[in-house]
Amino acid sequence: MSIEVSNLDHLGLVAGLVDEIGIVALINERLGENVHQKISAGQVVKGMILNGLGLVSSPLYLFSRFWEGKAIEHLLGEGIKAEYLNDDRLGRVLDSLYQTGLNQIFISIVIEVVKKYKIEVEKVHA
Repeated sequence: MSIEVSNLDHLGLVAGLVDEIGIVALINERLGENVHQKISAGQVVKGMILNGLGLVSSPLYLFSRFWEGKAIEHLLGEGIKAEYLNDDRLGRVLDSLYQTGLNQIFISIVIEVVKKYKIEVEKVHA
């Protein structure tokens, strides 16, 4: 019998919230999906969110190292491997986010959170 141990830390909670809000699907809808990519733009953004909350600061070319020893398939999706989160893929997604409009994407996510959790809003400042 072989046992593999992977670390989740607090990232499991954050990944669950990202999934509950629907950020991956929202990003994929806004940026479009390319069937030739091994990892969707939404999954890349989810990975960047988890990395940012992982209390690690490193350049993009070292991004895939963050996932060593972590349960990446559990956090990001079945079949996802650390090497899919390379600096080229991250750069392309960041470029697409910028071209699509970061404010519009942010507002879309905020609207989803407001709807999902039934938050009463009297005023909105953007």
